[in-house]
Amino acid sequence: MADFTEGHTDIQYLRLLVPALIAFIAGLVIHSFIIGVNVTDWWKGRSVTPVDHIVTSLGISRMGAQCANILYILMYTLLLSSLGSPITLPIIGFIYDILTFTNFWLTSLLSVVLCLKISNLHTRLFLYLRGIIVHRTVYFIGATVILSTFNCSISFSMAFPDIIKGGPYNTTIQNLSMSCRYMHYVYSYTIGAFFPLLFYCISAIFLFTSLYHHTTKMKISSNLAINLETYYSVMKFVSFTFIYNTIYIMGHFTCIIYYYFSCVILPWLYTILEILPVLHSSYQIYRTAKLRSQISKGLQCVMDFLFQRKDTETRENIEIVAL
Repeated sequence: MADFTEGHTDIQYLRLLVPALIAFIAGLVIHSFIIGVNVTDWWKGRSVTPVDHIVTSLGISRMGAQCANILYILMYTLLLSSLGSPITLPIIGFIYDILTFTNFWLTSLLSVVLCLKISNLHTRLFLYLRGIIVHRTVYFIGATVILSTFNCSISFSMAFPDIIKGGPYNTTIQNLSMSCRYMHYVYSYTIGAFFPLLFYCISAIFLFTSLYHHTTKMKISSNLAINLETYYSVMKFVSFTFIYNTIYIMGHFTCIIYYYFSCVILPWLYTILEILPVLHSSYQIYRTAKLRSQISKGLQCVMDFLFQRKDTETRENIEIVAL
């Protein structure tokens, strides 16, 4: 997230505060639910798949990015009236960038693992990759965090001297802004987003094609005992995730390019982009049987509690009238 410029006012950020808070609260509930279900299963000794590990890590990174985004907006409005720390906003933006790149890589890793687990190829390379990646998912999750941090640290370290060159006695809005003409920031984002998107596209297209051919063969065999709904569900999830991931990455790239050429960031676009992970996580709950079952149980418990309380109040009112 590039830092702000003098062309923005606190009014613009205050207008974004309400939708950002709504997206933040919704994301906090949805992401926390996904994390809580998987962590509870692990705590109780239940089977936790590599996909569960990735989904949990993805929920953590998405929730962290939303926290950084809402904190950035709040700190921006405060720092306009009290410009005392020129490094605060760049650090928040740095953390946001790390979590965003981690989101890119984890989404790609999820697609790769699903492709390796579901596709029915038996080539030597495919089986080798399945054994390396699927059974060592935790290490790859850690590698995505390290890689994202390293990628963001390069551009941040180059811009750091210009961030603080104004010093504590020359803190103006212009000095708080990172140089918008730094081409290395564009390079860093391009490298950090291009490879996750490339890996995701390859694995997603390969997985979708494999599932499509598999369902076609099943239809030709006219085996009515085979239920194709599971395959269709996975194909819909892959298609939806492909659209989400492409829009999410290209949206951030649009923000970076626009900032480079115009020296103005698009806070409204960043806010919209943070709504997309919430929608994707909601769709993920809908398509995942375990998560869908748990949320149904939770809603049922809430409904039982409300109706039980209502019945209790009704009986108490009847007893009062009878007396």
